[in-house]
Amino acid sequence: MIQKSCLNCGYSVSDEFCPHCGQKTDTARVTPKSLFKNDILGSIWHMEARFFNTLKDIITRPGQTAMDYISGKRIRYNNFIPLLLVLFSFNVLGLHYYEKFAPPEVLAEDSDIKDFLSKYSKAILFVVIPMLAVNAYFIFKRIKLNIAEHFIIGTVSLLGILTLFLLDDIVSLIGLWKPVAKIFNSIDKALFALSILFPAVTYWNAFSSSYTKPGLVWRIIVLYILMVSESAVIGLILYEIF
Repeated sequence: MIQKSCLNCGYSVSDEFCPHCGQKTDTARVTPKSLFKNDILGSIWHMEARFFNTLKDIITRPGQTAMDYISGKRIRYNNFIPLLLVLFSFNVLGLHYYEKFAPPEVLAEDSDIKDFLSKYSKAILFVVIPMLAVNAYFIFKRIKLNIAEHFIIGTVSLLGILTLFLLDDIVSLIGLWKPVAKIFNSIDKALFALSILFPAVTYWNAFSSSYTKPGLVWRIIVLYILMVSESAVIGLILYEIF
């Protein structure tokens, strides 16, 4: 096997990537063709493929995705925290355009919910994950995951919720067109219901092989009771403060 020196750090390499710094060994001179094919198209394709693979796995197998990430299988996925911020930004943008195009009478029906989400969205984002992590740490004690690993599962759960909310924003915008309003209103309600159930789906998918079905059901019910109770307390505190 041919040995050569890494052009970045000088380390002796014989494979496609340098084991010392991670740079590719095939770093030929930059040409117009290589710039367009590798640096521009290649980077865009790599970013988009990983982004959509991550979202697909979060929606279709959220618990297993979180457990794969925890176990070290991470090359397939975007980092969850930056992805969380990206999806949060998309949701804010979706809500903005919905409020821009929706007629006043439609906005009046949802004004309380929209005002609350608009005002406290950042607080919700940064409180939901720790709440899920701490509650699940004690409820699913048998799994022996630490609090940071439960934080990852909570993050995946919130990523799924934000993805569904984003789809809901798109559906709501399309539903403003009267000929399809009834159909898309039904889809809107289904997406909202699924977003509420998504944490249950996540923990069921993550721990279904570790608990009996009755054991998993009562633990998820307890998780929801705790989350609703804690959310009510936080909501009251926010209401009193602001």
